[in-house]
Amino acid sequence: MSEIVITLLYIAGSIMLLAFILTFVRFMIGPTLIDRTIAFDVLTVGSLGLMGLIAVLENRQIYLDVNIIYGLLSFVAVVVVGKYLRKSL
Repeated sequence: MSEIVITLLYIAGSIMLLAFILTFVRFMIGPTLIDRTIAFDVLTVGSLGLMGLIAVLENRQIYLDVNIIYGLLSFVAVVVVGKYLRKSL
């Protein structure tokens, strides 16, 4: 990869890390369970993005496989919590 692409990937990673930290703060201070569930979902999406960025930077395909499994598990977890909140579990 060229230097420009690597620099842009590092800038994107920094922005994603900042968003991840701000979302984690929201997760910790969320007044309701719904706020925390949404923040958890945003955290998982952010971590999926960071893992994908690391996979591109390190040229490791195995991280993308782990990314897919993690994404599926986080989706199921959010659906289960949503069903629990609606009391239809």
